[in-house]
Amino acid sequence: MEGETLSCGTGAVASAISIYLLKGVSSPIFLKAKGGELKVYFAEKNGKIQNVYLEGNVKIVAQGYILKDAYK
Repeated sequence: MEGETLSCGTGAVASAISIYLLKGVSSPIFLKAKGGELKVYFAEKNGKIQNVYLEGNVKIVAQGYILKDAYK
């Protein structure tokens, strides 16, 4: 069963960079997702976005293990 991702890192970073490019809001950009608040840091150098970092709280929602036989 699949469900909604409450904090998509790829989407958060894409949104932050879009806000920067369209509105000129500088890094860090603060976002609020259903899973909590996020901060996106980045730099622009020679017209390229680089050194992207995503910061937010984490919560373990599942645990598992890999059986030794899984590598055969």
